Amino acid sequence: MRKLVTVIGIIAILSTLFSFFMGGNTEEHSVNSSNEITKVESVNHTIEIAQEKSGVVSGIETFLKYTGFKNVTIGHVVMIIIGLIFIFLAIKYDYEPLLLVPIGTGILIGNIPFVLDAGLQVGIYEDGSVLSYLYMGVVKGVYPPLIFLGIGAMTDFSSLISNPRLVLLGAAAQIGIFLTFLGALALGFSSPEAGAIGIIGGADGPTAIFLSSKLANGINILADGTTVKNLIGPIAIAAYSYMALVPVIQPPIMKLLTSDKERKMRMKPPRAVSKLEKIMFPIIGLLLTTFISPSALPLLGMLFFGNILKESGVTERLANTARNSLIDIVTILLGLTVGASTQADVFLTSESMLIFILGALSFMIATAGGLIFAKVMNLFLKGDKKINPLVGAAGVSAVPDSARVVQNEGLKADPTNHLLMHAMAPNVAGVIGSAVAAGILLSFLA
Repeated sequence: MRKLVTVIGIIAILSTLFSFFMGGNTEEHSVNSSNEITKVESVNHTIEIAQEKSGVVSGIETFLKYTGFKNVTIGHVVMIIIGLIFIFLAIKYDYEPLLLVPIGTGILIGNIPFVLDAGLQVGIYEDGSVLSYLYMGVVKGVYPPLIFLGIGAMTDFSSLISNPRLVLLGAAAQIGIFLTFLGALALGFSSPEAGAIGIIGGADGPTAIFLSSKLANGINILADGTTVKNLIGPIAIAAYSYMALVPVIQPPIMKLLTSDKERKMRMKPPRAVSKLEKIMFPIIGLLLTTFISPSALPLLGMLFFGNILKESGVTERLANTARNSLIDIVTILLGLTVGASTQADVFLTSESMLIFILGALSFMIATAGGLIFAKVMNLFLKGDKKINPLVGAAGVSAVPDSARVVQNEGLKADPTNHLLMHAMAPNVAGVIGSAVAAGILLSFLA
């Protein structure tokens, strides 16, 4: 019995010791397992934090990639400065504000840097963008005829009707167009490109845009298989710039080519024009000019149509719409899109610089041509039929700015000598003349 108790006691002791040692190992194993799990969770958490940080950095990098600060170039900065100068000239010096403010703002919009070819549909040259749809009115030549409609509805041709010989001054001023055309050819431009550049001499923005959209649009194929350059933007900016700078460019040329005595010359007041004459003039003018230059029909047709609305006396509401709301809307769209087309990578080229130089020469030659031709006409005129040569400078079609410059220069020479009504005759004749010239160039070069 004693032996049995001893054996049972030994077994109990061994069992207790075994339990003790086995329990300790289990607890140690549990602790070790818990530590390992904690370590794994800590590593995973660290990885998650790293991934989150990497995602944030990647997001910031992507954001910066698409900002203007990342994509800006010196070209963008130059064009933005030019846009600000346009706006400054319009506001500070009142240089054609209705044109320069939309164009200047358009230049700013067109030169906000963005990632090219990223499918953002932002730029004016990207298919599907809002600006590209608005720009179609320029590329397809839609806006210029609508501008001419408004001009016709606000123009009084009475001064031209009362003194028809002054139409010759408007024709003489177009010499700048054809001489510049020859100059552009000499500098290596193709014939269509040279024709579009030459029209800048008429100082008529809508006509310049219309012709360049037909001849220098970056689409037409030349005889040698090459594509013409897209010069719409540079030509339009040059034309409107020189229109705005008429009060700066013309006076020195006028003073250089006329004497003090000639500037004081008085002209016979224009005669009164009957209502019938005012109605018949646009009808006859439409038929005559478009028979001479059918290619100019979109411009001349709308010009004379607008004038018929004005002079008929029975469509005053339509005339008011054409010369107010319609022309204002089209001017906004035209100025904004023309400005936006000066995207730095497209506009800042050697060709653009040449176009501005040729445009300036063209405008100066046109001004000089009108002045000199007026002096030639005086050789064959006598008495009160003689023409003040200053009036010849209004032959460019910057209506009515050239006529105002003539008025101001005449008043400087003689404060009682008013030349505005006389100057309006070659001024409006210049509008017709530049459109006819554009039609002739288009028929030969298209």
